[in-house]
Amino acid sequence: MRKSIATVSVSGTLTEKLDAIAAAGFDGVEIFENDLLTCPLPPEEIRARAAGLGLGIDLYQPFRDFEAVPAGLLARNLRRAEHKFRVMERLGADLLLVCSNVSPQAIGDDELAAAHLRLLAERAAEHGIRIAYEALAWGRHVNEYLHAWRLVRMADHPNLGTCLDSFHILSRGSDPIGIEAIPGEKIFFLQLADAPLLAMDVLQWSRHYRCFPGQGNFDVAGLVRHVLNAGYAGPLSLEVFNDHFRQADTGRTARDGMRSLLALEDTLYGAAHPAVPTGFAFAELADTGALPGVLTALGFARTGTHPTKPVELWEQGGARLLLNATGSATGGDPALVAIGLDSPDPGGAVKHAESLLSPVLPRERAPREARLDAVAAPDGTQIFFCDSSWLDDFGPSGPVPGEIDRIDHVALTQPWHQFDEAELFYRSVLGLSPQESLEVPDPYGLLRSKAMADPDGRVRMVINLAQVGAKDLPWQHVALACDDVVAIARRLRAEHPDLLLPIPANYYDDLEARHDDVDPGLRELGVLYDRDEHGEFLHLYTVTVGRVFFEIVQRTGGYQGYGAANAPIRLAIQHAGPH
Repeated sequence: MRKSIATVSVSGTLTEKLDAIAAAGFDGVEIFENDLLTCPLPPEEIRARAAGLGLGIDLYQPFRDFEAVPAGLLARNLRRAEHKFRVMERLGADLLLVCSNVSPQAIGDDELAAAHLRLLAERAAEHGIRIAYEALAWGRHVNEYLHAWRLVRMADHPNLGTCLDSFHILSRGSDPIGIEAIPGEKIFFLQLADAPLLAMDVLQWSRHYRCFPGQGNFDVAGLVRHVLNAGYAGPLSLEVFNDHFRQADTGRTARDGMRSLLALEDTLYGAAHPAVPTGFAFAELADTGALPGVLTALGFARTGTHPTKPVELWEQGGARLLLNATGSATGGDPALVAIGLDSPDPGGAVKHAESLLSPVLPRERAPREARLDAVAAPDGTQIFFCDSSWLDDFGPSGPVPGEIDRIDHVALTQPWHQFDEAELFYRSVLGLSPQESLEVPDPYGLLRSKAMADPDGRVRMVINLAQVGAKDLPWQHVALACDDVVAIARRLRAEHPDLLLPIPANYYDDLEARHDDVDPGLRELGVLYDRDEHGEFLHLYTVTVGRVFFEIVQRTGGYQGYGAANAPIRLAIQHAGPH
């Protein structure tokens, strides 16, 4: 389907926006009036620039507070409309978005509103322009899409139709099934936005918290299915008001918007993900010598060295870690730089990633080395799609028995303006589904966190905001699964006590008050505890080395979470510095 985006959805000047939107592969654009008013170029040059970039101007918007007003105000509104029509002729735009009236002067009279809309459509027709009437969720008298359609039907003019906006419909909890009662040819335009579920004024919700489809909690795909069933044949167009998007890199935001529409199309047409990962092949850590001692203490053994790269393989049970001696972008501090995922079809996973605008990263490979293709996650972490052949590069190695069984999950910090992009990346490119979405108390604010997982819980990833208030939170971690975290804690406490993060006694006082059946021995070992309706969770943290720390976890009885209730304890201790 044709794909469009409103210029208000990305940052920058109008010309910068057009360049980025075209580069992302969009077919058309909605020109937001403020972007035009602040542009030094005349409408004719904007029209030519868009055409040169291969962009159609699908819509000009918005025209506000028009219908159902007193006669004197109607005359002024018609003068405003005539000016808009002349501007649109110069732009080469033939569709104007008219929002339902929010003015205190609006009159609650459907017959009057329909008559005014018909008059506007008649004037528009003289200029070859059509009117798409939209019910704003906070409209004074018209705030439901079926009410807007009723007025369009009453006005009965070929140049008047309706605009459907997923946010205005779904934020009010309206049932989108009624869309199928609207003739497809009278749905002049479709605007799409997702949003997190928030309990707040709908106007503020709309103006600050919209996001691209797949980044929120609305069933945008379900709504679009109803629109298509009605016979709509126009573009899928994004209209997103978001404070972060308005400050983020224009090109990245435009590409992310296109990725959201491509993923939405996959959902609409039932395209299954070709290769949802089945487990962690490895986690790769950049290191210049600080981590081998930590891994040895945790029970890992070095089992191989890459023949052409300064990379070592460390193993324990089914957990595999790579240490890369080339350092990292953090100046040599240990950092999590890559994640290898077991894939049933690495080639299919790569093609799927490329189809969602995640190009394969260039990589040097010797003739006999395994082919490992990777794409970059929004924060720069390399994501590799693997079969078992990558292990051959490190030579034969036997199993390394130990207390740790596998990688349970990894946690990555995201720049504030890439958090939503990261969520969409992991959902669409890797096929992971969102789980917990939390705001975790931090000594300096609230830490935004989102958990993602495959259906079987074999690949779990947590994305965290990299900044809280004025504080940077650079920490990444690898969580390692075991069957007896208490035994590991006891051994580490005896052999490597400085490796464990010290947990305040106040935590255990509160834990014993909340749960009278928890082992009191957890206190002396520094093991933390959580439970949900499925089971229990015991875990401990190591101290941070560079940007990296390790978590050792034990899940029992089908526990689904990540110990989020204990995260504020960890954050406070890490903020306090080395121990």
